[in-house]
Amino acid sequence: MTKKIIEKYSPMWTNKQIWEYKQIHNKRFDVMYAKPGSKDETSWKSKLAYPDNDIREILVRTFDYLTDGYDLWIANFKDSQRKLEKSSIPYLMAVIVDTMIDEEICLKFREESNCLVVSIDSKADIIDCKEFFEEFYHLATGFNYNVNTGIPDDETEAAIYLTRLQEEFDEKMKIKLGDVYLPGNQDPDSINSK
Repeated sequence: MTKKIIEKYSPMWTNKQIWEYKQIHNKRFDVMYAKPGSKDETSWKSKLAYPDNDIREILVRTFDYLTDGYDLWIANFKDSQRKLEKSSIPYLMAVIVDTMIDEEICLKFREESNCLVVSIDSKADIIDCKEFFEEFYHLATGFNYNVNTGIPDDETEAAIYLTRLQEEFDEKMKIKLGDVYLPGNQDPDSINSK
């Protein structure tokens, strides 16, 4: 299911696209946590429902529910109906993965009942996680520090090595994505503040 959704909305958005979307739409979402298989309409009135929230902020505040095995349901309430505009799905996927990237947690996405549903993929192995995060390569470059990455032990040499890797990555992404990609893939606010 997740692979199909990623394929459907590929390529995944960059931080620049996330920033631009938020400037234009300033979207807030209704979110709800529910145990898998137990979702019903009354759940939107439960204590695990959070109407009208910034997705990044609510995810950071309520992350423990995901790790406890709950599904995260995301929608909007509009015209007396709860549903999610398809144009919001790539934005949400990119923001959620960007928020979770430090946790190195592989996620599952599905569309159900006019909502985007997110959960942790507890059955994912290291290959699954690698493949998942490769789909979101626009958001960050990182290393698995549990294995020998080839980064030199000397701090100066390591800084030079990592800078070169970032420059090579930026060059590759600039060729692939053009003006959509920003070096280091920062959002325009962080670049303009320097």
